[in-house]
Amino acid sequence: MLEHCPSHDRALKTNLLKLQCHFTWALSKENADLSDLQTRLEDQIELDLGKKEGAARSHCFLAFVRYLQGSSDDAIANLVQSEELVREHHGEDYEQFLIVTYGNYAWLHYHRGEYPQCESYLEKLADIMQKFPTGSPTVLHPQVYGEKGWTFLKFSHKYYDRAKEYFKRALELEPDSSEWNAGYAFALYRTEFEMPGVKDSETVKQLRRAIEINPQDAVLRVLLGLRLNILKQYEESEELVADALEMDPSNPHVIRYVGKYFRHNGSVDRSIVLLKRAMERTQNSAFLHHQLALCYKRKKLALFRTAGGKGKGREISQLICQVIYHLEQATTLKANFILAMADLALHYGESKAMARAEEMFKSTFDAAREKREALQVVHLYYAQYQQHCKKRETLAIKHYRDCLTLEPTTYEGKQSASSLKEIAEKRLARDRHDAEAFGILGFVHKAKGERRRALECFEKAMEIDCSNDEYLSAHCELSLSLQ
Repeated sequence: MLEHCPSHDRALKTNLLKLQCHFTWALSKENADLSDLQTRLEDQIELDLGKKEGAARSHCFLAFVRYLQGSSDDAIANLVQSEELVREHHGEDYEQFLIVTYGNYAWLHYHRGEYPQCESYLEKLADIMQKFPTGSPTVLHPQVYGEKGWTFLKFSHKYYDRAKEYFKRALELEPDSSEWNAGYAFALYRTEFEMPGVKDSETVKQLRRAIEINPQDAVLRVLLGLRLNILKQYEESEELVADALEMDPSNPHVIRYVGKYFRHNGSVDRSIVLLKRAMERTQNSAFLHHQLALCYKRKKLALFRTAGGKGKGREISQLICQVIYHLEQATTLKANFILAMADLALHYGESKAMARAEEMFKSTFDAAREKREALQVVHLYYAQYQQHCKKRETLAIKHYRDCLTLEPTTYEGKQSASSLKEIAEKRLARDRHDAEAFGILGFVHKAKGERRRALECFEKAMEIDCSNDEYLSAHCELSLSLQ
């Protein structure tokens, strides 16, 4: 190896930082579950065996993941695979499609202390940029924009907005690309949370555009079907889902989304059959285990609604066991899977495993606070656990209130408001002089923006308990806001 002085190292690092590749895209491993990401990329490579471009992209991304996991030899092997697939797919014009792969090569050799090899890839990249200029130093090649989009889409939900941005830039340069249109559709699907009408939905428009360019993409069809189902376009939704399943019946991505469609429409047993079929090909999928847990959970809730589950105790217990099994698998396969962890903790409580429930809730609260995500879900599930499993209404009320305070308009916020209202009304049915019950109703109305109704409830609470500072403060605030 050539002698490497500090000044030369600084110059090399400066050139490396100018590259467009996974090492320079500010991907923080704290924001992703690397083991789960590795599994998903390996599954994708297996599915993309006949699609060299997609497999090449996954190998390139997997190289970066393996580097983060401390396996630089595996990382190099994946880059070799990526380069070979690009050469096979693109023929003589392959070089411009290797910008990200060569950038990863350069960084890997640098981290391995292999400086001559690192400099060799920097020279190759300089030649590519000279052969295929973009016309502006601030404009990237469409392949780079697209690869950034796919990377951000798969790395973590925290990067979805950036994925959307880069797919959009790729489409400005190549508006008819099936790859970038599909990627943009996926990114919109995962970021459009407020459901507008069908005509106003950017997700629906983009899914239709992507399908128009690539009518054979069954995954796009089933995603459009799912979105139209939410928007109550039931007939077209059903046709799209049926078409998708007929077009690509062995694709686990199609199967799992069709399974989700059936679960949403009450066909839980059909959903379970499909999800189990998908699992035959992707056995280590935390997503599939979570979906199966949700199916068994829905079956359990349906039994509870049937005469309160009378005479169905054994069957309900078996379903709880199924839910717990699949949630345990999901949380084992994907670390800090907060939604699954919170649900698992609640089901431990339902199965009377209180010590395990408390331990799991503690871990889940810690993870949610550390990652700053899904804390509202954890408050809701913990409140339900306290109310229904531990029979501690006071603590349940506290966490329902915490949940509602975080965001009143979400599903979790609305569920908490509903539970608080139900608790308060039951207490008032027993005792019309329950000040705390009126206070709870006031809190719910205030959180929902119903200020006059909130004011009335706090007035009733103060008539019974005039020395309560919380009621007095809320009453003053509401009175001033209504003047």
